[in-house]
Amino acid sequence: MKQSILIIDDDLDLLNLLKTKFEKDGFDILTALDGEEGLSLAQKKPPDLIVLDVKMPGRSGLDVCKNLKEAGSTKTVPVIMLTSKNEEMDRILGLELGADDYLAKPFSYRELLLRIKSILRRTASKPLKQKRVVKLGELTVDNVNHEVWVGKEKIFLTLTEFNLLATLMESPGQVKTREFLLEEIWDYNDGVYSRTVDTHVQRLRTKLLDVGHSIETIRGVGYRFNKA
Repeated sequence: MKQSILIIDDDLDLLNLLKTKFEKDGFDILTALDGEEGLSLAQKKPPDLIVLDVKMPGRSGLDVCKNLKEAGSTKTVPVIMLTSKNEEMDRILGLELGADDYLAKPFSYRELLLRIKSILRRTASKPLKQKRVVKLGELTVDNVNHEVWVGKEKIFLTLTEFNLLATLMESPGQVKTREFLLEEIWDYNDGVYSRTVDTHVQRLRTKLLDVGHSIETIRGVGYRFNKA
């Protein structure tokens, strides 16, 4: 069965170009010219992935992303946000709202395709090679059902956030560099995207409530998960 991609962008020329290219690469494509229509399409039949432009008239891509990640039917659908080249704040906000990745315009189709394939590979991949359930203090992680608990409270994480946490917990006390995490979680090996790691870690800490401090920053290197 073909994997489906929903593209939400008010640039009709770009929309048609991406639709043609993605279909040639074997994807089923849905398109929307504004955020309202995109949300409606996503909620009627959640796609395997969403490509979402930030700057749109009416409902912005950031607002659409927030709504997607709050709705039960779409909260686990990966989102790649398209941002303006110089709008770093949009990229940061998008990641904080739950986007899985971002790409600055103008971009190459090949780069976008590589990002999409990387995310879809992670979505379809088997759980990390760990014990089914890992419990460290108040934190419990079920690697089969992708569930996380802090005490008795269930915590919702995006797929990227879950894989980041699971990777850090594979070896408590061991430092994982940003470069390692980029390659392991995002399939990137270019340090230019290190802000992606930092933003996801910040969001993960917030979601983990009282145990968020267990993820320690090793300045200039990366992060490690502490048992205590």
